[in-house]
Amino acid sequence: MTFRSERIFWAVSLQVAILNLYLGGFGPGQSLLRAQQRTSLTIAGLHGTAMGIASIIAGLLGPRIVHRYGRATTSWIGMTIFSIGVLIFVFSPPIQLTLLATLITGFGTSIVVNVMVTQLSHHYSRDASHAISQASGIGSVGYVLGTMSAGMMARTPFNWRLGLLVVIPATLILYIIAHKALATEHTPDPIGHERGSLNREFWISWAGFIALISSEFAITFWAAALLRDRVGLSAAISTIAVIGVGSGMGLGRWFGPHLLRRISLDSQLKVVITIQFFGFITFWFSHDLLISLVGLFSVGVGLSMQFALASLRLIGFSDGRPDLAIGKSSLAAGLAIGGAPFLLGLLGDHLGISRAFLLVPLLIFIGLSTIVAIPSEEPTVRENA
Repeated sequence: MTFRSERIFWAVSLQVAILNLYLGGFGPGQSLLRAQQRTSLTIAGLHGTAMGIASIIAGLLGPRIVHRYGRATTSWIGMTIFSIGVLIFVFSPPIQLTLLATLITGFGTSIVVNVMVTQLSHHYSRDASHAISQASGIGSVGYVLGTMSAGMMARTPFNWRLGLLVVIPATLILYIIAHKALATEHTPDPIGHERGSLNREFWISWAGFIALISSEFAITFWAAALLRDRVGLSAAISTIAVIGVGSGMGLGRWFGPHLLRRISLDSQLKVVITIQFFGFITFWFSHDLLISLVGLFSVGVGLSMQFALASLRLIGFSDGRPDLAIGKSSLAAGLAIGGAPFLLGLLGDHLGISRAFLLVPLLIFIGLSTIVAIPSEEPTVRENA
């Protein structure tokens, strides 16, 4: 199936690209935000905690919203909530309001991303990992543009957050052009939303999912801070430099499925996690800007396919209940996003940002261990709308 030419693929991919346009400025821009608000690493890390709480709420409510409205409508509900949060974030100086805005944008983002995974896994079946990875690859273009926008705006007299406002008209235009591509008739299942207990294999894989997502958000939140500490860059330049991560993620998500298509899902995960590890080691030991950028690019390549592949592992262990599995994955992502940046910021205040980053290889080891301990089969998805 040539999914790249299908409207549903592009509609879902561009939704994710818009989310990443914001996240690409928001994550690496934490150094800029901390300078504006004059907060410690620990306090600034609360923005990650707010995103995590939002993801947990989305995991609890998401299956119910999907059951009531269907996946297509739910994705636009998520985009609307996300847009409201962006407006608050851009125009609210105090940290209390930026935390509230982050909670709102995080909820909308999690809803859209969760639906993206289930929509594409339902639509493309055994090509799901390919479709999800490449959709995320298109989203990475938005991440790079968002990072560049934030860094470049920081070098002007204007507030760097103003560059994030582009997501509002982009969302409106996409809805006008593409909402019919996702429109499907939906009748709520009279049995109710997906529920029930999940097996031991699922929960061990779920713990590994937490570790992998934690390593991603620890790096994307605080890589600019480590660059600034090691290389002596300004907050604006160090933020721009983190495009190395986004560039690696984009290329890995687009070309990775082609290069790794002949090996199993678990083997693909092991390959990309290994690439992430060696990229991180390169970045952590480096005191040279060019070598640091090479390390960050390699980290991005390693991170590129982890979310898609780890999500499909969870679906594969869900006994044909994809919405339930992805709802639980959102809880895991919430714990990771809420905990990892805050913990690394807390460690950074007490030990220094360089030593604090040693948390990352520990998380990588935990995530890899669960894949080795609990091998998966290719996921199968129940045919429901």
